[in-house]
Amino acid sequence: MAEKLIVKNLNAYFHKNRALHDVSLAFEENRIAAIIGPSGCGKSTLVRCLNRMHEVVPGATASGEVILDGNNIYDDGVDPVQVRRRIGMVFQKPTPFPTMSIEDNVAAGLTLNGVQVSRAERDEVIERSLRQAALWEEVKDRLRRPGGSLSGGQQQRLCVARALAVQPEVLLMDEPCSALDPISTARIEELLLELKSAYTIVIVTHNMQQAARCSDMTAFMYTGDLVEYGETKQIFTNPTRRETEDYITGRFG
Repeated sequence: MAEKLIVKNLNAYFHKNRALHDVSLAFEENRIAAIIGPSGCGKSTLVRCLNRMHEVVPGATASGEVILDGNNIYDDGVDPVQVRRRIGMVFQKPTPFPTMSIEDNVAAGLTLNGVQVSRAERDEVIERSLRQAALWEEVKDRLRRPGGSLSGGQQQRLCVARALAVQPEVLLMDEPCSALDPISTARIEELLLELKSAYTIVIVTHNMQQAARCSDMTAFMYTGDLVEYGETKQIFTNPTRRETEDYITGRFG
């Protein structure tokens, strides 16, 4: 598998507090990588550094390299907005614009990224994105209803559709199922497995069963350090580090 996104010696700070310590790993094309670890270990900070969302927080900075197709997204002159077009993100809590229609929610992905399209192209993008997010059949007859009228699981898939509207190359998901019921969670997991044929996916999860079910690779983080990273089956059945085994078996965390 080709490496799509390579992280080298990544450090992240909130003012003077160091949240990530020289993290290095690579994410491969058309594979799902899960990031696991206890609360406060740096999982979300890491994933937000991958598309320069981290620096949006006041006082937050990062150093090191995140290389997308051979180019460091942290180089001088690189536009973070363009980075986020190529590396999309879905957040922990579904964040549709509640009073905006379903179709306008998807099209907002274009607007927020400065993409200008014709009405016909817009309609094509909306249908394509909703189909990719496995939501089209459920909403095709009510596209003008508010996004807030959907169930929680549907709202999260709507947010996935919005992220896919600009056709990113990498999709980041920060605990996308933490606010969802088991049935909606299963639908999102099915969706991830469908999407990986077209995208590189990185998912942060507290749910180790989810990581085991969905991911090809798993990274275990603890107190800002990358403790271990490898094939998911190996991480869950034969980890090389004692800390990883202790976390997976529930001895701590």
